[in-house]
Amino acid sequence: MKIAILGAGESGVGAAMLAKAKGLDVFVSDMGQIKQVYKDKLAAADIPFEEGQHSEARILAANEIIKSPGIPDKASLVQEAKKRGIHVISEIEFAGRYTDAKFICITGTNGKTTTTLLTYHLLKSAGLNVGLAGNIGESLAEKVVENKFEYYVVELSSFQLDNMYQFKAHIGVLLNITPDHLDRYEYSLEKYAASKLRVAQNMMGSDFFVFNADDANIASTFKSEMFGGTTVPFSLQGADNAKVSYQGKEVKVGMQFYEGTIDTSASPLIGKHNQYNTMAAVTVAKLLGLEDEQIATALGTFRNAEHRLQEVGVAKEVTYINDSKATNVEAVWYALEGIKKPIIWIAGGVDKGNDYSVLQELAKEKVKVLICLGLDNAKLQESFKRIVPVMAETTSIEYAVRLSRSLAEPGDVVLLSPACASFDLFNNYEHRGQRFKEAVEKIVLKK
Repeated sequence: MKIAILGAGESGVGAAMLAKAKGLDVFVSDMGQIKQVYKDKLAAADIPFEEGQHSEARILAANEIIKSPGIPDKASLVQEAKKRGIHVISEIEFAGRYTDAKFICITGTNGKTTTTLLTYHLLKSAGLNVGLAGNIGESLAEKVVENKFEYYVVELSSFQLDNMYQFKAHIGVLLNITPDHLDRYEYSLEKYAASKLRVAQNMMGSDFFVFNADDANIASTFKSEMFGGTTVPFSLQGADNAKVSYQGKEVKVGMQFYEGTIDTSASPLIGKHNQYNTMAAVTVAKLLGLEDEQIATALGTFRNAEHRLQEVGVAKEVTYINDSKATNVEAVWYALEGIKKPIIWIAGGVDKGNDYSVLQELAKEKVKVLICLGLDNAKLQESFKRIVPVMAETTSIEYAVRLSRSLAEPGDVVLLSPACASFDLFNNYEHRGQRFKEAVEKIVLKK
C-alpha cells in the first residue's frame, strides 16, 4: 500500500508518522519549504520527503493520497489524481481508521477553537481519558500512533471536513455558519454550509448532533428527516425545538437521561457568542455523563486561547481587550454586543468584502472612538463617520494604543477587534494580537 502525502505541516507530518507506524510505504511532498522541526521528525522516522517541488510520477503512483487542508481540491495535481481514480482524503479520515476512540468533533465559522478548548477542559477536569487534536494545531493522526485516549476532542475546519468520507463522530457540534472562505466553494454559501454539515455524516441513533437552533443558515441546510443520529439543538432565543437553553447565568439541559442545570457564573467568558460556545461544550459534557457541579467548577477554571476577547490589562480603570482573532464582521458583532461599557474600538486591516452595516447600531450605542488600523481605511471610515463621534487612523499599533490611552476615561474598554485580516501590517492575527499586548504592556501598564 503506497501512500503519498501532500503538504508537510502538522497535518501532513502527523499522517506520515501514522502511515509509517502502520507499515505503509509513505512519501511526503511539499511544494514549499518544510520547517526544520518537521524535516527532523521525518528524517528520524526514516520517511522519504521532498520540498520545493512535487514529483508527480511518484505521487501519482500511490494507491491513496492524503492532502493537507490548505491545498484546494482544484489544485492540478489533486485533479489529476482524481481523474486516475486515486482516492484523496484528509488526515482526519486517515486517522479515524486506526482507533476505536470516540470523537467529539467541533466546527463552525466562529467560536470553534474556544468551544474545542472549553469542551476538552471540561472533560479532562472530570478525569476522562481525552486527547485534543485537529485545527487547534495538533495532529490527530500522530496522536493515534500511540492511541492511548478513549476520547478525542477535535476542532475541524471546513477544509478538513471536505475530504472526510467514512469518518464518523460520536458527537458532532456545529456552532454557526456565516460566509467565509467562499473562494474555496465557488462563492456558494450553500456549498460551504454543506461542507460544515459533514460533521454530522454517517451518524446513527447512538450518535449526537449538537447544533445552534438560532442559526438561519443551519436551519435552511440541515435536513433532519434525512439524518440518522440524535439531534440536540441549543438556543438563546427560545427556539421551539431546543433541548439546551441559556437562562440567566445557567445552562439548562433537558433530554431523556441527560438533564441538568449548570451554573455558569464563575466562567470568565463574556459575550453572547460565548454563551453559545458554553451551551455547546456543556451539552457535550452532559452527554458524556459529567455531573452538574463538576461542569460548573471546571467552567470557572477555564482559560481561553489567546487573541479571543482576552483581557490583557487594566490601568486607571480602563480595560484593554485583545480580540485579534475577530477577522470577520460577525465575530466583531459578538464582541461589541458582549461588552457593556463604553468602547474605544481599534479595527481595520485587509477587508474581506465586509458589510459593516450590521455593526452600525451597536457602534452607535457603544463606541465612542474608532481607531482605524490599516493601510486602507476608507471603507471603515465611510461606514462609521456619521455614527462614531471620534475617528482616527494609523498604521502603527503602538500609536493606536497610545491614542486609546489618552482618550480613555475610567470605566472604558479599549477593544482590538479588527473585522479584517491582518496581512497588510502583520504576519497573521496572532502577530497582530501579540503586538497589541506588547504595546499595552509597554505603553499603558508600565506607566
